[in-house]
Amino acid sequence: MKALQIKGYGDIETNLSFNEIEIPTIGDNQVLLEVHAAGVNPIDYKITEGALKRIHKLTFPASIGFDVSGVIIKKGVKVEGLKVGDEVYSRVPREFPGTFAEFIAVNANVVSLKPSNLDFNYSSSLPLVGLTTIQSFNKANLKSGDKVLIHAGSGGVGTFAIQYAKSKGAYVYTTTSTKNVSWVKELGADRVIDYKTENYLDIVKDIDIVYDTLGGNYTVEAFDVIKRGGKVISTIGEVDKETAIELKLNGIIRFVLSIKRRKITKKIKSKSAFYKLILMQPDRNQLIEIKKLVEANLIKPVIDKTFPFSESIGALLYQKSGRVKGKITIKIK
Repeated sequence: MKALQIKGYGDIETNLSFNEIEIPTIGDNQVLLEVHAAGVNPIDYKITEGALKRIHKLTFPASIGFDVSGVIIKKGVKVEGLKVGDEVYSRVPREFPGTFAEFIAVNANVVSLKPSNLDFNYSSSLPLVGLTTIQSFNKANLKSGDKVLIHAGSGGVGTFAIQYAKSKGAYVYTTTSTKNVSWVKELGADRVIDYKTENYLDIVKDIDIVYDTLGGNYTVEAFDVIKRGGKVISTIGEVDKETAIELKLNGIIRFVLSIKRRKITKKIKSKSAFYKLILMQPDRNQLIEIKKLVEANLIKPVIDKTFPFSESIGALLYQKSGRVKGKITIKIK
């Protein structure tokens, strides 16, 4: 079968190649998927460039891709609740990537039937952004009436998060550029802030939750807009003590990280706030939750562009460009 693989850390165009590899065998608790579509995420090009090698070092050639939709063509003897022929979707574990391929073996406990009202392409755009958002807002204990700030409302995570927060009854602030204001409003945001002409710090005050997907100064500034006792949930900010333990980092690294987050630690104390860096984990039950929300028309995925399998490298380059509205997908079959 054909698969896109990383042959070494570095430039996207020169360190990725299509290879012919064996169709994977499955274990007793796995299913074999014929891949129809794969979602593209920033983590894909970051892994290729070596940005995450301190956390997860690769052995080359290494397969790439985490979001997938396809058809089960074989199942392990211990797999229950799924059958051959089922149309499914998944976010595969970080230890077993490879959705940019014609087939992939996946642990059945992270696989769900795809939304019945979506094709494979749109289904493949949902897992990572959906799971990240649900786990972030679960950690923040999002409830109806909460005021929430979601940065980068036109991005892959933002487009999902706006709709998800609204489905839970939240009041949503979001930021975007002038050209995207109108269609971001259509996603349901209550107050769309045009960062080209407005300063969100002048508008957002005393809110309950900041969903930080930008990091850097935005993480620090989040504590200026939350109310006392508010919550900042980040996907890209500094590593907190709890997350460092989850990553099983040694004492020296944890000490260095505590120094790096000193500014945030001071902010947390000044506002009696809660802060957490989210490490998303694949979760079948949450995929089922996403499926139900989509089938109830409470969430509609947004796709910017779909690339053919042969142009997968171009898809990653486009993802890195920072111009993406919603998600990018790759049509495999």
